[in-house]
Amino acid sequence: MGKKAADEKIDLLFEGILTLRTKEDCENFFGDLCTKTELREMSKRLFAAKLISDGAKYADIVEQTGLSTATITRVNGCLRDGNDGYVQVLDRLFGAQSD
Repeated sequence: MGKKAADEKIDLLFEGILTLRTKEDCENFFGDLCTKTELREMSKRLFAAKLISDGAKYADIVEQTGLSTATITRVNGCLRDGNDGYVQVLDRLFGAQSD
């Protein structure tokens, strides 16, 4: 698959996500789009980002999420040097608490 075709498909996904208006819309769409395992893993990563932002230790994050330290390290790297996606979502959810 060419880069342009892949980009068009990713754009379609993001545009579709932007049409969702309620939590129920999200539950329905992501319930169809993703497996339960995929949803659980994504939710664990977001929760890990919140815990990292709150100053939790890796051992506590592992215990609370079941994620590997490698995944937690990746999430932490995204918080520090990523696209600010986690930061933006956490800020919108929790305000200044996540700084």
